[in-house]
Amino acid sequence: MRKLKKFLLGAAALFLGVTGTAAASFPAYADGAMGAVYRAHIHGRGWTDMAKDNTYVNGPKDTYVTAVAASLENQPEGMTGTIAYQVNLSGSGWMDWQENLGEAGATDTDKPLEAVRMQLTGQLSENYDLYYSVLQNGAWTALVKNGETAGTEGQGLRVDGIRLAVTGKDAGLPPEGTHMGRYIDPSKPMVALTFDDGPSAHTARILDCLEANDARATFYMVGNRMGTYQSTVKRMVDMGCEPGSHTWDHTYITKLSQEGLFANLNRLDDTLQSIAGVRTVTMRPPGGFVSDNAKQNLAKKGVPAILWSIDTLDWKTKNAQNTINVVLSSVKDGDIILMHDLYGTSADAAVVLIPELKKRGYQLVTVSEMASLRGGMTPGQVYHSFRP
Repeated sequence: MRKLKKFLLGAAALFLGVTGTAAASFPAYADGAMGAVYRAHIHGRGWTDMAKDNTYVNGPKDTYVTAVAASLENQPEGMTGTIAYQVNLSGSGWMDWQENLGEAGATDTDKPLEAVRMQLTGQLSENYDLYYSVLQNGAWTALVKNGETAGTEGQGLRVDGIRLAVTGKDAGLPPEGTHMGRYIDPSKPMVALTFDDGPSAHTARILDCLEANDARATFYMVGNRMGTYQSTVKRMVDMGCEPGSHTWDHTYITKLSQEGLFANLNRLDDTLQSIAGVRTVTMRPPGGFVSDNAKQNLAKKGVPAILWSIDTLDWKTKNAQNTINVVLSSVKDGDIILMHDLYGTSADAAVVLIPELKKRGYQLVTVSEMASLRGGMTPGQVYHSFRP
């Protein structure tokens, strides 16, 4: 156990469980049952947090696995054996078997894993089965067990994730697994709630509701307002919501030169970075006004423009029920919903809409999250929605 704890480094999650350099907590099993513990090295991201038994472990879209490490927790006292595992690394073939959190694969390569084999040894193999699968070619492979090959080797297909589960001998397949960290199912409907013109005294109430419902939103902030609400802005970022740019002072970008636009957006980003340590990656043109010249300037700045597919007109009506009705009567998969967090009535509507949209089967995601699963974004382009 001392060796195991020493090995567990890296807990500051970047995205979907991928870590940085702080110390990770070790997963515990409330019922004391034996289970696998494991992690994956994600190319360009590093090692994930250590996952507990029957957890899907993968990085962001377009990343892949270059190494894995595994062991057991709550192994029955006196029962011999461990998990042994072997990986097929692209260009290198099948590598040596590892066990006890030894690294199988490589952390200093651009080559992905193509397949894995895993098995229990000693007395463990007589009393338990080890099931596992990999994420490959956009889908999780069927579970295999006890030394069989998971994944397809020699065809240029990479391993993007891994899942392990221990069951009693001949007990059959394990139950459906859980996902590490925040997981967005690309096959299920999603929408992006967006809030303009803040932050304000009402933003915290929207954040409370998002947090209570494990939801995220994008806040297109006016830069000169952020200094007054620094704790709100920091909380927004810490929660995983997306900070977006609505310019420093709500200036129409159609009236700005290239130099003026760059200076305006940089001033907001510099302030945001000083408060929360991040910069924006998308912007919303005030008033929704975009010209060809403005798009060219945004392209040079490396920023896409995000408009909307549902305009609630909450700033005009200041009627919470009307805002709710507008959204619920027309919402569909891939919508970007425009609201504002300057008004109490908009916050009133948000705290109703957030749980109701989830109840109706929508995943509430940020603009960048939805874009990453729906083809991405190009600087200088204008987006109203991200349809499947």
